[in-house]
Amino acid sequence: MNKIFIGLLIFVPVTLAAEFLHVSSLIVFFLAALAIIPLAKYIGEATEELSVYTGPALGGLLNATFGNATELLIGIFAIKAGLVEVVKASITGSIMGNLLLVSGMAMLAGGWRHKKQEFNRTGAMAASSMLLLAAIALIMPAIFLQTAPSVGGQIVEKLSVFVSIFMLVVYIASLFFILYTHKHLYTEEVGKYEATWSKAKSIFILLLATLAVAWMSEILVGSIEPVVAQFGWTELFIGVIFIAIIGNAAEHTSAIVTATKNRMDLSLQISIGSATQIAMFVAPFLVLISLFFKTQMSLVFNTFELIAIVLSILIANLVVEDGESNWLEGVQLLMAYAIMAVAFFFHP
Repeated sequence: MNKIFIGLLIFVPVTLAAEFLHVSSLIVFFLAALAIIPLAKYIGEATEELSVYTGPALGGLLNATFGNATELLIGIFAIKAGLVEVVKASITGSIMGNLLLVSGMAMLAGGWRHKKQEFNRTGAMAASSMLLLAAIALIMPAIFLQTAPSVGGQIVEKLSVFVSIFMLVVYIASLFFILYTHKHLYTEEVGKYEATWSKAKSIFILLLATLAVAWMSEILVGSIEPVVAQFGWTELFIGVIFIAIIGNAAEHTSAIVTATKNRMDLSLQISIGSATQIAMFVAPFLVLISLFFKTQMSLVFNTFELIAIVLSILIANLVVEDGESNWLEGVQLLMAYAIMAVAFFFHP
């Protein structure tokens, strides 16, 4: 599997060459997308290596920040370009993708090899309740705007800022829960991880991969509008499906591989944990960052996006509440994702 990611690194210089030679924006978009996938993987791997040297507390913070560096950087460049709806769509797609596509593929792959797979129900439900809280935080601004349409956009932006701060506070509290007070729920399956890279190598790869992702993200975002014009795809569809899958491709692979090894605790920590980070960390962080740009981002998602998020959270919660999984539950999650993906494709 590592050889595949190493091979994909060739798309980094190819993308730069295509951008320099002013190749079609359509080609540049897909080249940049392919280039980001291996870079995201190496950011995650370098962060994991560094956490061995920094300890669990700082390691958890590094993972929260750099683990979602791809989504954050794409989001920042998209906000800078005024593509706020693409950012919101990518957040929706990341939550959907992790809960339905990644968890579904993991349960299908793992369940096909093992008749029944068990995982820590308490840890899974703690993450699920966080997602329900995220749903409340994302729904309230939209409901507020619908029930008080006469209120100005400035009030909605202020509400979004307050909600974002509350979400970040709860997310920090959840890190404390995972790393200190209830770490036994999360470390039993993972075991003791031994570093294979030196600290200097880990920092170098982390910084280099992050800078490369920033560069590729800027190129990718700059190619979105021509792709919309040429294919007739909506910004909603590009954000929900393409941007979301690109940003999480490395995590998708890890979750599926660990599930086939009958390590569903770790697999669900990757998929549900990533969805939680997107909802409780990336989304509010981007709202606060947008205050420094010309175009501000609020937490007001459209009704279609909100329903997709809520339904994804509900079906994921139902599947994990018994502490067991099988291949049929994986198929059900995948079909739920397929239904939503097709709906987003046809949505005007």
